[in-house]
Amino acid sequence: MFEPCKESRLQRRNPALADSANVIIDIDQVSFRYPEQETYALTNISFQVYKGEWLAIVGHNGSGKSTLARLLNGLQFPGKGAITVSGLKLSDENVWEIRRRVGMVFQNPDNQFVGTTVQDDVAFGLENHGVPREEMVKRVHDALKRVRMSDFLDREPHHLSGGQKQRVAIAGIIALKPEVIILDEATSMLDPVGRKEVLETIRQLKQEAGLTVISITHDLEEAAQAERMIVMNRGEVYQEGTPRDIFQMDETLTALGLDIPFPVKMAKALKARGLDLPEIYLTDEELVDALWTLHLNK
Repeated sequence: MFEPCKESRLQRRNPALADSANVIIDIDQVSFRYPEQETYALTNISFQVYKGEWLAIVGHNGSGKSTLARLLNGLQFPGKGAITVSGLKLSDENVWEIRRRVGMVFQNPDNQFVGTTVQDDVAFGLENHGVPREEMVKRVHDALKRVRMSDFLDREPHHLSGGQKQRVAIAGIIALKPEVIILDEATSMLDPVGRKEVLETIRQLKQEAGLTVISITHDLEEAAQAERMIVMNRGEVYQEGTPRDIFQMDETLTALGLDIPFPVKMAKALKARGLDLPEIYLTDEELVDALWTLHLNK
């Protein structure tokens, strides 16, 4: 049985972000149980999300991470505890405003489309919010431009690749000008090209628009893109820290059913063979650079 997170294990957050003024989402002692189930899907979850950060929430199937995503977006309400988004406590009164502020991209891109064309689909949420037509057209075009899908305005969504579909879904969200975007296993059904397209789009939007990004994923290579990680197990927060901190626990993560990124596994194997690799390498590029430096210094 793995123990839940304790403050002393790792540095739990980036000190530059750990300021109450920077908090955009506060989760306070949240528990949740689905109807007719005896066990809780989430138990006493507490953490904060900071403005402009990329937070990855990882865990195996059944760890509670997708349930948590639904609570963060107001699709479910906590049975115990409280969730606050930009000063608004999640409640029946505030749920629609919270959903406007927190957009979500789901796992299956085909389940997200309601419009017959790309531009119709991006406009759908704006129509529901009563945005005037002139402003709506501008937002649709701006959003599609930002995800590099302007050339597909009149294309039928089912003719797009998986990566293109998810980029259109992202456009539909950012057209509403949210403060937070949640990726709920949003790359898990994509091929490597589509996955790269989506993650590059999110990284660009974060940098240019200051979006707060929350990745809900079991893919630790995707999680390595984040600035901070939360590992969940059996409905609890097991550990929290930077990706470099978390990946030092490679054997524990494997025991939790998570697949360690290739650069981390390769570096560990090379160190076991006597190579002097002092750090945790999160990407192929970092590992190649380190190996090249070792070669040049021989």
